[in-house]
Amino acid sequence: MSETESARWVRAAARTDLDLEGCRVVHLNGHTLALFAHNGVVHAVDNRCPHMGFPLSRGTVGDCILTCHWHHARFDLRSGGTFDPWADDVRAFPVEIRGDEIWVDLAPRRDPLEHQRERLREGLEREIPLVLAKAAIALTEGGVDPAQPFREGLEFGVHHRRGGWGQGLTIHACMMNLIPHLDPEERPRAVYHGLSAVARDSAGMAPRFGLRPLPGGSASPESLERWLRRFVEVRDAEGAERCIVTAVRAGADAASVAAMLFAAATDHRYIQTGHVLDFINKAMEALDWAGWDAAESALSSLATGLAHAERMEESSAWRHPVDLVDILERAFEQLPAALATGSRRRDRAEAESRRGAARESLVEVLLGDDPRAIAEGLLAELREGCTPAELAGIVAGAAALRIARFHTSNEFGDWDRALHTFTFANAVHQGLRRTDSPALVRGVFDAAMSVYLDRFLNIPAAALPEPAADADPEWLLRELPLILDRQQQVNEAGALAASFLDSGGDPARLRAALGAMLLREDRDFHTIQAVEAAFRQQGLAGDSASGRVALIAAARYLAGHAPTVRAQAQTFQIARRLHRGDHLFEGD
Repeated sequence: MSETESARWVRAAARTDLDLEGCRVVHLNGHTLALFAHNGVVHAVDNRCPHMGFPLSRGTVGDCILTCHWHHARFDLRSGGTFDPWADDVRAFPVEIRGDEIWVDLAPRRDPLEHQRERLREGLEREIPLVLAKAAIALTEGGVDPAQPFREGLEFGVHHRRGGWGQGLTIHACMMNLIPHLDPEERPRAVYHGLSAVARDSAGMAPRFGLRPLPGGSASPESLERWLRRFVEVRDAEGAERCIVTAVRAGADAASVAAMLFAAATDHRYIQTGHVLDFINKAMEALDWAGWDAAESALSSLATGLAHAERMEESSAWRHPVDLVDILERAFEQLPAALATGSRRRDRAEAESRRGAARESLVEVLLGDDPRAIAEGLLAELREGCTPAELAGIVAGAAALRIARFHTSNEFGDWDRALHTFTFANAVHQGLRRTDSPALVRGVFDAAMSVYLDRFLNIPAAALPEPAADADPEWLLRELPLILDRQQQVNEAGALAASFLDSGGDPARLRAALGAMLLREDRDFHTIQAVEAAFRQQGLAGDSASGRVALIAAARYLAGHAPTVRAQAQTFQIARRLHRGDHLFEGD
C-alpha cells in the first residue's frame, strides 16, 4: 500500500462487531463517524447531523434512509444526501471491506467554502434562516470578503421581488454599512441579518423581469433624465425603468445616474415619507460594495417605488393649516440664484467664520415653528456660501436632535415619524456628497419642513444629557447591555452614551457596542435605519456636538425598541456553536 493510500484510508472497525451491533461510533483522525450495517452493506457517515448536531448514531435506518430523531431530517445512507433542504447533506465516506476489517476513506471530497456558497443560495431561495446563518459564519470566518455574500443577496433580492427594491434590500445595505463599525466577531451576524432580511422580503413573491434598454444607444443623458422625470410624473413605472436601464447600459457613471434618480425623487415633496429617496441612496451605497456592474438590475428595481409613491402635495399635513408646498415652491424659484451667489462667495475665505456662526443659529430656526423663516434661513445659508452638502448635514443634525429630545410621553408609534425625517435627511446628505445635483437640493428643504412638522414630538422636549466627564468608560460599556435588557430605558441609554463620550470614551467603541446591541435584537426596519444613519452622521461630524447628538439619538431609539424576543439571535447563536463544534444537547 502506498504512503498516499495510507493517508487516505483508515481502519475503522471489525466487520463482525458491526454486524452484531448494527451501528457503531468510531473516532478517526479527528472525525467522529457512524458506521451502519444495513442490508448486508456497510455505510459510513459523519455522526453529527448537519442540521443541529444531534448524533446520527441515535437515529434509525429503514430502506437505506437514515432519520435523525431530533428534527426528523432524512438522509440517503449511501450518498449522505438529504431529503430536507433545511438540514444539509451529511458527509458520507467511501468504505472498503478488507477481510474482516472496515476501512474508511477520510480524504476531503468537496470545497467547504464553495459548498457554503451553494447553501447560501438555497437559504435565500427557501428562506431558511439557520442555513443563512451557517453560511454567513463559515464564509466570513473562512476569509471570504463579506462583499461577496452581500452581492449574492443583492442580486437575489432585485430579481426575486416583483415590487422591486424594498425593506429587505435596504436592511441588507444598512448591515453592510455597519460592518466597518463592528468588532470582528459581530460581522458575520450583520451578514446573516442582511441576507435573512432579503430572503424574508422576497419569500412568496413573484420574480421581477427586467426590461431591455432602448435600442441603438443614441439617447442622450439629458434626454434620458428628462424622460425619466416625465414618466415618474405620470406614474409610468415601465417607462421609468427603461430610461434607467438605458442610461446604465450606455455607460453613464454612478454620479450621473444618481443625479437623475435623485432629481426624479425630488420633483415631488417628501415622497412616501422619505422612503423612496432613502432607497435610492441605499441602492447607490450597495453598489459601492457590490460593484457598478450590478447597477442595471439594482437601480432598475427602484422604478416602481419612484412611480407609485405617495406625494406630500396630496397630504393635508403639508397643505393645512400652513401650505408648506407653496412655501417650498416659492423658495425653489430663488434656489438657482442662491446657489450661484454662494458659489462665488465660497472663494472668499474671510466669510468662513461668519458662516460658521450663522449655521449654529440656523439649527434653532429649523427647530422652530415658522416654516417661512426656515425656508429663508436655508436660502440665506446657500447665498452665504454654505455648500448644499454642508447644509444637508445641518438639517440632518436637526433631525437627529428631534430623536435625542424625543419625550417618552409621546405615543410609541411617534418614533417612526421622527425616524422617517432623520433617515430622509441623512439620505439627502449622503446623496449631495455623491453628486452636486441642484435638483437634489430641494430635498434639503423637504427634510427641513419635515423637521418642522415633527416639532410636536419635542413638546415637551426631553432634556439633552448634561456633560459629565467623571465616569469610567469601560464600566459604561459593560452597563449598556444590562440597560437594553429592560424595556423603555430611553433616557438611561441616552445618558449613558453621553457620559461615555464626555468621559473621553472612543466614539468608535461606542458605535461597536451599539451595533452589537442592535444585532442581538430581532430585526426592526426602522431601528436598523436609525442606528445606521446615526453612525454615518457621527462619522462625518466627529467629536463635535452634532456627533455627540447622533450617538445619543441612536442609543435612545434603540432603547425605545428593546428588548425584543431575540429569536433571530438564538438562530445565529445555534449556527455559531455548531460551527465551533459545540454540543447543543446533553449526553453526547
